[in-house]
Amino acid sequence: MQTCSRCNKQSPDTAQICSRCGSDLTQFSTVAVALAKMRANSRVSMIRVAVNHDCCPACAAAQGAHPKDDVPILPIEGCSGANGCRCHYEPVLTQIYP
Repeated sequence: MQTCSRCNKQSPDTAQICSRCGSDLTQFSTVAVALAKMRANSRVSMIRVAVNHDCCPACAAAQGAHPKDDVPILPIEGCSGANGCRCHYEPVLTQIYP
């Protein structure tokens, strides 16, 4: 499931448009917004795709740290998890404190 950052409506992984407010989920899902913020942050050197211990093979293949411009888009295409894609992004920081 993915969540619209504008109206908080949950939609299936395959949805591209929010059924409540009509927002483009490729830009305005909570995961897409988080990715954009991480990419814009100069202290983030890489972005890690974190997966659950019982993830599907497609998600397991995406696991790990990726360069900011080459991060797999969530939800992972081809995810076969019973509850949909449960992956999330984590920043890899170059510095922790200013």
